[in-house]
Amino acid sequence: MRIDKLEARTYYLREAAEQQWSTRQLERNISSHYYERLLATQGQLPPAEPERIRPADFVKDPYVLEFLNLPETTWTAEKTLEAALVDNLQHFLLELGKGFSFVGRQFRISTETSHFYVDLVFYNYLLKCFVLLDLKSGKLSHQDVGQMDMYVRMFDDLKRNPDDNPTVGIILCEDKDETVARYSVLQGSEQLFASKYRFILPSEKELAEELHRKRQWLLERLKS
Repeated sequence: MRIDKLEARTYYLREAAEQQWSTRQLERNISSHYYERLLATQGQLPPAEPERIRPADFVKDPYVLEFLNLPETTWTAEKTLEAALVDNLQHFLLELGKGFSFVGRQFRISTETSHFYVDLVFYNYLLKCFVLLDLKSGKLSHQDVGQMDMYVRMFDDLKRNPDDNPTVGIILCEDKDETVARYSVLQGSEQLFASKYRFILPSEKELAEELHRKRQWLLERLKS
């Protein structure tokens, strides 16, 4: 393998065997920095306890959705993105990672007075919890975070089974405002995440630079 970093090489070897990746899928994951994108999310939370599986181990930032064949240069409506993800569900499940199964689209949660609809709902059998995805075509806002926080709380109260772990919510947005992420309930949460999405497969140099900027930002945060 052309990967110099031992930890990354070990990860790809193990996952390719366990998840039965095809050669094409392995090549795609290497070129999209699959391993590094996972680390970018894990670095936002304290180190996990040994042998403990946590949601951050499964969430990436950014998500690369080049298989949708949607132009990145024009604004894409959330409904268009949602429909494209459902139409390419097999590819999207591979990008989400191991353990995910699709539950529903525009999943309704009802209270005594209102109905709410979650864009996409999955279940992860390794985390043993529901995973909610909310799609946002613009920049992340505090209203988006508050909405997802409400969805997660409602799902835990109304849909979660007694043997399930707490529900996880992921906001997929076109652009992530780090200030919103820093001063909202996203900060330090093990249930709520916000990640960007990309419609094109970035070059290795471009993605490596983006991940480096994120690591530097996290290091500065830890020092402050």
